[in-house]
Amino acid sequence: MSEIAQLIIGDKTYELPVIEGSEGEKAIDISKLRDQTGYVTLDIGYKNTGATQSAITFLDGELGILKYRGYPIEQLAAKSSFIEVAYLLIYGELPTEEQIKKFNFDLSHHTLVHEDMKKFFDGFPSKSHPMGQLSSLVSSLSAFYPESLKPNQTAEELNLSIIKVLAKMPTIVSWIYKKSLGHPYIYPQNKYDYVTNFLNMTFGQRTEVVEIDPVVVSAMNTLLILHADHEQNCSTSTVRIVGSSASNIYASVSAGISALWGPLHGGANQEVIEMLQKIQEDGGDTDKWIAKAKDKNDPFRLMGFGHRVYKNFDPRAKIIKKACDDILEKLGIDDEVLEIAKKLEEVALKDPYFIERKLYPNVDFYSGIIYRALGFPTDMFTVLFALGRLPGWIAQWKEMKVHKEPIGRPRQIYTGATNRDYVDIQDR
Repeated sequence: MSEIAQLIIGDKTYELPVIEGSEGEKAIDISKLRDQTGYVTLDIGYKNTGATQSAITFLDGELGILKYRGYPIEQLAAKSSFIEVAYLLIYGELPTEEQIKKFNFDLSHHTLVHEDMKKFFDGFPSKSHPMGQLSSLVSSLSAFYPESLKPNQTAEELNLSIIKVLAKMPTIVSWIYKKSLGHPYIYPQNKYDYVTNFLNMTFGQRTEVVEIDPVVVSAMNTLLILHADHEQNCSTSTVRIVGSSASNIYASVSAGISALWGPLHGGANQEVIEMLQKIQEDGGDTDKWIAKAKDKNDPFRLMGFGHRVYKNFDPRAKIIKKACDDILEKLGIDDEVLEIAKKLEEVALKDPYFIERKLYPNVDFYSGIIYRALGFPTDMFTVLFALGRLPGWIAQWKEMKVHKEPIGRPRQIYTGATNRDYVDIQDR
């Protein structure tokens, strides 16, 4: 017999069904609460509210577990590629050799963006933030592909829209970076895989052939896999709720990009580097800043340590630490900021203060270090996060469409003025 929760309001008792997920998570179904009782729940920030039932990503913050479609993140990061993981998230299963071959072919033949989009790049101020550009450019794709505006796309039409946004995103991201340097854009080349193509467009030159180091490709694949989805976070929930209005995929993803732009969500790895630079400018004394972090009366907080969801450790951090070590060793970079990062990492992994409070380096700490080592400016970090998160956003948007979920419409508890009579302006 299924569990039943009882809610007592005054002298009435209401029975609410309990739903159990495939990993044992339990939820009280309140979808009919207002109809039955006249009451709504108040859950500011939706921290205790399940807005949907999803088969895409499972995470357990207490145990440090992250799975995509049932596959542990550790296995995917070690054995898979970003595009194979993207296929898994979007279509539900790991692809066969034929399926991944066709997927790669389809993506490689939709990487070009319309030449008119260059005018948009030209119109942005030279110092405009890359995330503002990315959100605008992705949204503009709906103008170039008006068929995406059909609210009832066929399965083939919907899939083509998915292919287009996934294929064009690396081109757009790399061109944003090139614009920041004042360099000419590098066009995609079908001979490269997805990640190598992106890195070639980003770091390639018109004047010479630039060889992309396999270690860099491997690290980038790992980073993108680890960022590919993370359950119902702020940006993912935004994509789903915008998509619930029958908004097209480009507008929905653009909304997710805007949500990710916020420093409380996607800007953490940028804050890590800014913190390290601040320590460097102060003389590089890590002991001083460790002491400040331990002082409860000091407002300083170490960025990139601990996680809001993972209460013990971030499973992605263990994976990305190796990629970080490989990159720093391979590139042999002499960077005082990265040396400071290594010192902080060493302390955090050994100091009882951090161990007892489970303040371990998280994925943002290591990803920021890698992006800096590769030569990306800090304001590009969140754009790279968006590139990684794109398959998750697409998968969540598609799942919402397939399930025909109703339009999102949160309730509120009104706390404003009650009935007031209008007063003419001369009498106020």
